[in-house]
Amino acid sequence: MTFNYIKEMQRIIIGPPGSGKSTFARKLHDLISLPLYHLDNIYWKSDGTTISREEFDDKLKKLLDEEKWIIDGNYSRTFEARIKAADTVIFLDYDPKICIEGIIERVGKKRSDIPWVEQEVDEELIKLVNEYDKNNKPVLGKLFQKYSDKRIIIFHERLDAEKWLSSLGGN
Repeated sequence: MTFNYIKEMQRIIIGPPGSGKSTFARKLHDLISLPLYHLDNIYWKSDGTTISREEFDDKLKKLLDEEKWIIDGNYSRTFEARIKAADTVIFLDYDPKICIEGIIERVGKKRSDIPWVEQEVDEELIKLVNEYDKNNKPVLGKLFQKYSDKRIIIFHERLDAEKWLSSLGGN
């Protein structure tokens, strides 16, 4: 695969909360300069409220209709639409303990992928991580089979994801 081809891809980054999807997506964006969209910034308002499901779906459809993009986020009800539209899916399939550490570490830090600073550990995210293998991975597995024409890249360790990014010219 040549670097020029990589710049043409439409990618989605999927994984449990705390897996580092947004960080990975930013690094990939910095390397290949595709437009980057964080689904949390689309769905959530800075006051902690959300836009309507219909408005979110409309905004997501417009993004998916664009020629090139990187989209980061979980939002399981949109898995199929995003996988269908992507040519490459990057799945950060990390141990729940790693993801929970990620959730804890980001408390109090300003981030570009959400419109506020988390002030405490979100117990709902911890629950999502602990149930991810049961609730989300089977759905993703079926979708990966259904859309077997897509390039599916699965990382089980952060180090492997970092090595892959480095192979594209990153640090």
